[in-house]
Amino acid sequence: MKDIYFLDSSYILALEIKNEDAHQKVLQKWATLGKSKPFLITATYIFNEVVTFFNSRNLHYKAVEVGNRLLESPDIKLIEVEQTLFNQGWEYFQKHKDKSYSLTDCLSFIIMQQREIVTALTLDNHFYQAGFKIIPSEIKYK
Repeated sequence: MKDIYFLDSSYILALEIKNEDAHQKVLQKWATLGKSKPFLITATYIFNEVVTFFNSRNLHYKAVEVGNRLLESPDIKLIEVEQTLFNQGWEYFQKHKDKSYSLTDCLSFIIMQQREIVTALTLDNHFYQAGFKIIPSEIKYK
């Protein structure tokens, strides 16, 4: 059975932005992971964060390029955030007032819990705080 990981926006951005501090380490880890052909799960909110990031920096072509790669990859499943999932994420967000989780983080955690995914490809330490394993673990997290 293939390994399954949750793919976070911070990881995608680190892969795509060559002057990002973590780019080389993430790229090396990505090459290693690629050999095992893992299956990746992400959410429409993550997709939105990534394309909005590039578009807000006048990189519309990059937003479209990365967005299309995410949509067309047979190894990535994009989870639609429908009303029930949104409500669960909002409830999680409200319960964790002691954390600085974003709503997107909370939705990601719910998706991971529901699908029994234990590891996220992320540079966001919130995933670790929420009890998940993170790759790459040796990078200093935001």
